[in-house]
Order: sequence, then C-alpha cells, then structure tokens
Amino acid sequence: MPSRAYPDADFPADPYPGAVPPFSFVHLDECSHPLTFDVCWRVGEAGGAELDLWLAGHGAPPLAARIPLLSYGSNRNPSKITWLRRSLGLTGPVVVLRARTENLAAVWASGFRARDGQRTSVLGAAPGATEKHAVWLATPEQVAVLDRCEGRDDRYRLARLGTGAVHTDDGLRIEAPWCYLGLSAIRRPLLVNGSPVRCADLDQAAAFALDGVPAPDDGLSATTVHGAPDPDAWPSAVFVYGTLQPGHRAWPLLAEHSVGRPRRATVAGQVWDTGFGYPALLPDGSSRAPGWVVTMRDPVSALGDLDRYEGPEYRRIRVAATSGSGPGTACWTYAWAADEGSLQALPAGWTR
Repeated sequence: MPSRAYPDADFPADPYPGAVPPFSFVHLDECSHPLTFDVCWRVGEAGGAELDLWLAGHGAPPLAARIPLLSYGSNRNPSKITWLRRSLGLTGPVVVLRARTENLAAVWASGFRARDGQRTSVLGAAPGATEKHAVWLATPEQVAVLDRCEGRDDRYRLARLGTGAVHTDDGLRIEAPWCYLGLSAIRRPLLVNGSPVRCADLDQAAAFALDGVPAPDDGLSATTVHGAPDPDAWPSAVFVYGTLQPGHRAWPLLAEHSVGRPRRATVAGQVWDTGFGYPALLPDGSSRAPGWVVTMRDPVSALGDLDRYEGPEYRRIRVAATSGSGPGTACWTYAWAADEGSLQALPAGWTR
C-alpha cells in the first residue's frame, strides 16, 4: 500500500519560517512523503521502498551523491520548497531529514526579507541549547539554486560548520555539515539589550517589532566553502571489512590516504563470502558486521582510488559505524551490488 503524501497546504509558508512537518520527508510535486529508517531510509512505513531505489525511479541522484546541508529557517518548509521550484528552477526530489542540534540556535536576524518584509533568521552559537531543525541531503545542483535564494557571498556565506553538534533521525551525528551563515549586516544576529533572541522564544509578529543592533558576528566556528560542494567530501572516514582492512592485502592502497589510527567498529549488516577471495557486505538491521573505521586525509582523492579498486560489483554508500554506546560515526563503505544468489557463509577461520 502506498504511503500517505502530505500536500503543501498542510504546511503553509506564512508567517516565516513556515510550518514544518514533524517527520523526515522527501518532497516532490507539491507533496511531502514521510521517511522512516531501519537499516536504510525508506519512503513510507517500515518495509517501504528503499529511498535510493525510489530516487532512481524518479531519475534522481542517490543519497551518496548529496551533501548534508543544515537548514534552520524556511528551507525546511514544503511550501517554500515549491516556491523554489517555481521561482528559481529547483528540480528533483528534495530529501529533508529531521535533526537535533546542540549548542546552536536559530536567532532573529537584523534585517528583513525583500520579497515580503518579514524578519529572517540566522544561525548563532548558543551554549547549552538544544533545538529541532533539519538537514537537506542536497545535490550540488540544488545547492546552486539555494545559493541564488540565499544570496551566497552577499547576504549569506556557505560554510562547513565546526561548532555544536547535529544529529539526524537515524541517530547519525553529522560532522561539519554545510550551512548558510549570515554575512552582511542585515543577516547577522540582532542584539536586543546586548543578547540575540532565539526564534523558538518569539514568533514572527513579535520579532518584527524588535529594536536592536547587528551583532559583530555569530559566534560560530566555520570554514567558508568556495565553489560547488563535492558530495565525496563527506564523510571523511571509510568502513572496511575485507581486503582493505589493516594488515590485509589491499591495505597499502588505503594506508597511503589514511590519517590517525584505524579503530574497530561495526555497522548494520552481514559479511558474506563471494567465492572469489574477497567478502561482500549486505546491509541488514538484524546483525552487526565487524570491521575498521579509517579516517582519510582527502576523501575526494582517496575515494577515486577505492572506487576503481572495488569495481562495479560494489556500490558506495554511507553508513553509521559504532564502537560502543555512543552515536554512530558517518562512514563510507562498499556494499555488494552484484547477484546475491552466489553468496555463501564465510568459511571457518576467516580473519576479520
């Protein structure tokens, strides 16, 4: 049975920042389709279509070809997404995951939107604060549309965020997400009696009447991004479970790109024997596959070498690797993409 889709009318855009669905969703054709997570993101309830397959069915890039973009204002509102389609040419399904942030807050900005005169928000440092926001898994083409909407390098700058923590609904911690941060004076936090005002504490009507001065900065540690974002740049770690493990025959290929010490971890899945001297990982929510997490100095360069080594039998996906009870670490890994019928249980004595 197809899952329910929620029309934009359920989530009006006014007043800014607009109504936000209480679930993760993929947006297309003026409708929001809820997402759920088990071992992967799915459209609808548990057992629904795998999101990557759903995206492929709509001719859209998979999750591995998208970047995590923290969205704290109107960009998480479905009606605003449709406005981006009609006014600025946004195309394709938009994937929006609910997120919890720590030590960050959406605060009211010093200026107003030119198109309707409403006060906008901006992100600021907020020690001790916990808020609910969203993460777009955006294609580079979708980011280019947002660049025009946000006035990149004029009103806002696109940056990799180094302050605070961001966790999505699947429990994954998103390290250094991309984010639009205030740049011009009218997009810096508004200080009222010397302090910023959180959007969670004051609605648009009250915020419109605020009187204050622009803050000198947002208090955030962030690195400005130049040019188009590369999805291969995140995450910077890879989970390996076969010939690329430390001490195994292909380790030198990865070792030349690694920094720090590899650490043991597990991911949701099971490792099988291909019969060709190398194993295959199949994602599986009922078991944990052991391996190693390796941090890469330059993931864009390293992944090119690893993709060529793994070949077409594998597909590169993002997974959460855990080494205990803490939050999962985002990692790349290579899952089996060829025929599963020939896979067998690993032989006794297989070294992991």
